[in-house]
Amino acid sequence: MTPGYQHLAMRLLNTPLAIEPGRFAAIAATACATPRVAVIGGRVDADVAQVGPRPPYAMVTGIAVIQVRGMLLSKTGTAAPCLMAGADIVTGYDGIRASLSLALADSAVRAIVLDIDSPGGEIAGLLDLADAICAARRRKPLLAVCNECAFSAAYCIASACEQVTVPRTGGTGGVGVLVAHVDFSKALTDAGIAVTLITSGERKADGSEYRPLAREAYRRIKADIDAVGKMLTATVARNRGLSNAQVRNMDGGTYLGAASVRAGLADAVMPPDEALLALRQELGKPSLGTVRNVAPARPPSERRRSWGQLAYCAELKAALW
Repeated sequence: MTPGYQHLAMRLLNTPLAIEPGRFAAIAATACATPRVAVIGGRVDADVAQVGPRPPYAMVTGIAVIQVRGMLLSKTGTAAPCLMAGADIVTGYDGIRASLSLALADSAVRAIVLDIDSPGGEIAGLLDLADAICAARRRKPLLAVCNECAFSAAYCIASACEQVTVPRTGGTGGVGVLVAHVDFSKALTDAGIAVTLITSGERKADGSEYRPLAREAYRRIKADIDAVGKMLTATVARNRGLSNAQVRNMDGGTYLGAASVRAGLADAVMPPDEALLALRQELGKPSLGTVRNVAPARPPSERRRSWGQLAYCAELKAALW
């Protein structure tokens, strides 16, 4: 395992995550692989304005498109949020925040789109980012476009925007927290390796991968997960105008397409390009203050006519990769 992937594994195991469980297994397996981690984009400086002349987001006729892809991590140290981890993509909350700050300060940006396709990720830093996005929507219109899925931590981010759109085959939800405890003790014993943990307190080695998880340690970890889960639930409920009970009763379930709208997790079933087109049309109205009018879908025939007239088709396709 290379240092980069060892670091990624440390971020995935024995720590609270807000991630769709089915995708977690594949990502955890990737973290044990050997390809190196490569950075896309420049590093974040103390002053995000020093990133460079090229902003870390795509621009489509006054709309800044910030991409949120793959596993979500608290820190990646990049102004452009995305990293390549082998064949996979990860995104940092610090990169999203830097991109958001730049877009808010950019006079050429009239609205902001979070282009999301992610199963979720780390809890650390998530709720503070969601609060920042929620506050930002008072300054510029903010739309979350699921392209295709926004689960768990990714959905928390999406929920902080004024509106959420999801394609008919896309998914939302998965609001909940999990911890994956890995026990290597038997494998080490079979390999003839003995690890002795010497601690200054009884609880210091709780959750260690070198021994089975004790019942009391399990209870303490579960209490922490429940506490964080309540905070995540409250954040999503506030963002979407739902009650805590409504979000809690979803039991961490995910919702496909139109079911997302019925559950109150999305505002419209729309392909990503249609959502961007609808926002662009709203920007052309003199009374623009929010993106609340993006949701109503137009008849398919009207959509086709509008799409055929788009002068920025190439920009749109490049932004929504």
